[in-house]
Amino acid sequence: LIKPADQLELTEAELKEEITRVLTANNPHAPQNIVRWSFKQIKYQLAVHFVMEGSLVHQDSDEGRRQMAKEGVLEGKDRPDSSASKTDKKELKITNQFNFSERASQTLNNPLRDKSCHTEPPPRSNFSATATQWEIYDAYVEELQKQEKNKEKQKAIQTKENDDKSKKIMLMETQSNDVTKVGKAAKILERMVNQNLFDDIIQDFKYFEDESDEFRGQKGTLLPLWKFHYDKSRGLSVTALCWNKKYQDLFAVGMGSYDFNKQGHGMLVFYTLKNPSFPEYIYLTTSGVLCLDIHDQHSYLVAVGFYDGCVAVYNLKQKGAEPVYKSTAKTGKHTDPVWQVHWQNDDMDNNHNFYSVSSDGRVVSWTLVKNELVFTDIIRLTLNACGTAFDFHKQIDYLFLVGTEEGKIHKCSKTYSSQFLETYDAHSMAVDTVKWNHYHPKVFISCSSDWTVKIWDHTINTPVFTFDLNVAVGDVSWAPYSSTVFAAVTTDGTVHVFDLSINKYEALCQQSVVAKKTKLTHLEFNPIHPIIIVGDDRGYIISLKLSPNLRKEPKVKKGQEVPKGPEVQVAKMEKLLSLLRGPEHSAV
Repeated sequence: LIKPADQLELTEAELKEEITRVLTANNPHAPQNIVRWSFKQIKYQLAVHFVMEGSLVHQDSDEGRRQMAKEGVLEGKDRPDSSASKTDKKELKITNQFNFSERASQTLNNPLRDKSCHTEPPPRSNFSATATQWEIYDAYVEELQKQEKNKEKQKAIQTKENDDKSKKIMLMETQSNDVTKVGKAAKILERMVNQNLFDDIIQDFKYFEDESDEFRGQKGTLLPLWKFHYDKSRGLSVTALCWNKKYQDLFAVGMGSYDFNKQGHGMLVFYTLKNPSFPEYIYLTTSGVLCLDIHDQHSYLVAVGFYDGCVAVYNLKQKGAEPVYKSTAKTGKHTDPVWQVHWQNDDMDNNHNFYSVSSDGRVVSWTLVKNELVFTDIIRLTLNACGTAFDFHKQIDYLFLVGTEEGKIHKCSKTYSSQFLETYDAHSMAVDTVKWNHYHPKVFISCSSDWTVKIWDHTINTPVFTFDLNVAVGDVSWAPYSSTVFAAVTTDGTVHVFDLSINKYEALCQQSVVAKKTKLTHLEFNPIHPIIIVGDDRGYIISLKLSPNLRKEPKVKKGQEVPKGPEVQVAKMEKLLSLLRGPEHSAV
């Protein structure tokens, strides 16, 4: 090793001495002279532009004397030849002002090497020719002949493939015919097995009546029955529910998402009470389903509205996963999500038609003509209004209601598209649901995320009833068996059932039916059975049976028959409204 001549020699003790270093979070490159404005002195503070830390030592200090003694600068008794200076020289150890330990080492640098190689140049050849018109023509003819030969070869290959496919299709058809023969028997067998598995639930559904209602006074309960869920629908919420009017055990479920940052595929699923373990029909969709409606007379036709603005019609009789009708950009599809669809009576030419409402402010009529959907704009809302819900009157064909995102409800007519018949300042947030009463021609109900459910008389601008449920309301629905019974679901997982003829101020039943942090999104009454179905944001559908207190019939005197028919239900609601119009109930 080559050592410098002035290298400091250390003893063993000094070599073993540990020199501690302190690491700090201070950035040495950060500027230290930042200029700041002083609001107190109303001027800029003084900034340091240059600082240099040197190693100068004052000559009268101890350190300065030691250095001068070493260099032989001191005079008199402090001369370097004096005994005192000699003793100081032994003890002298110059400290470095930059906290630097003097060490030295040398490394060998590998010499650089140059590497090169030579390649032989590619061979070259000179070509020249003259091109005439007939030579160019002959070249094109040869190219065309080659292309025709290739086409003939491809046709021959395709014919062979088609023959093979036709043979396979024939085999598949024969096999599918065999499968269809077995399929019907297998479906019956599957339902029999499910009836054995869920025998206790079936017995409760048909025969159980909660006798404890006699001790609850006016209150009632909900008995959980079947729970429906499809494994491949994980991550999707229940966005629509609808019972089949002809087959009362069959209902449709729309799957999608209300989280607009997580939009993807959707699903249309049909369940039956006879087989709760697996759906009867499954249709996958490219966009999330937000609404659906089953035709009253032709129960195999289902209208569906999607998040991407399309509407479609599915035919359960036809095989295949695609809809028979679907709107496109050319055929007038909506530009925003479709929130509700509703079948209407056939037109003059006996063509099926349905209506849709969307956030783009359009209420559109869709007519099924041959192989396409023909649209007609019925009404356009104002620029700031977005349609979120609508419903058509049960007796007056041209009258319908439209709920908007700004909380208003418009009463509209099919014949007057330029203006509204009436506007109600209904809610402080978007209207989630609006529905006419099944019996009384003047009454409708609405709900919103502003925690309220309101009942209206369409001839009055103010609500007749207002119920605050203390949490956002997802859906509300009238009972088909009574004009005064309705139910609502809230985002805390609770089902609320009211009967205005018994209690005008409180719900007869408030029951939580799902786990915590699960939101209920929709509910629907069965047309004939005393059950309701509710859907949540995790893709589950739960069926619940109403206890006797929630479906009471009017009391009659002994010897009289129980009055039945819609006239009785209209009289019940009219009696209730007449009481509210009186002076003693004017504040309700």
